[in-house]
Amino acid sequence: MAIHSYKTSTLSTRNGAVDSQSNPRNNLIYGQHRCGKGCTARGIITTGHREGGHKRLFRKIDFRRNEKDIYGRIITIKYDPNRNAYICLMHYRDGKKRYILHPRGAIIEDTIVSGREVPIKMGNALPLSAISSSRSRKPYVLEEACTVWEGVLIDQKEESTSTDMPLGTTMHNIEITLGNCGQLARAAGKRPVVRGVVMNPVDHPHGGGEGRAPIGRKKPATPWGYPALGRRSRKRNKYSDNLILRRRSK
Repeated sequence: MAIHSYKTSTLSTRNGAVDSQSNPRNNLIYGQHRCGKGCTARGIITTGHREGGHKRLFRKIDFRRNEKDIYGRIITIKYDPNRNAYICLMHYRDGKKRYILHPRGAIIEDTIVSGREVPIKMGNALPLSAISSSRSRKPYVLEEACTVWEGVLIDQKEESTSTDMPLGTTMHNIEITLGNCGQLARAAGKRPVVRGVVMNPVDHPHGGGEGRAPIGRKKPATPWGYPALGRRSRKRNKYSDNLILRRRSK
């Protein structure tokens, strides 16, 4: 098993270690049908600027954390293409294996547990009734803590759990790789947006002409020939007209 250690470049990768070669668990992953491709089975485009994107395998994540008082060991820390947080594979003492969200600062071979009387530390899950209210007479102390820590609240019932683990998520795509930045949108399922003026006449009413030609009509139109850019599109004699008392005035 190859463990890749990150440099201290960002807070999310500080002292981080990721398993880079192990295969995913077959009983915890399954394929998913990619909806929203923007075309029918015949290839007719119904929605522009969409495509299938990169293939993904869905990882089944354990959000309930219902393994009570059973210690689990982190075996692998992996990248999940379906979310912006890492996941880790847990091996519990009863033999079960599950994926959970990766707690910030946790490394391979760490142990975590969920239960009512477990210590409050990073990665452990406790019922809400077992967690102190943390009331403070100094509200600015709590405000500073809220800016640093993030928690995952699953449910507010008595039997539910609350996971005290900040997630090492990347909020903005600032640190970007030069050779990969141009294809991130295509992998997410987005196709290039093209103006109608540069299309052919068969593709758009604005298309055609020699060189930089105008649209060739008095008013702009949609790709299907309907008036665009300012034309009111509400149906006449609609059933909800009697519910409108007066129009909004600017």
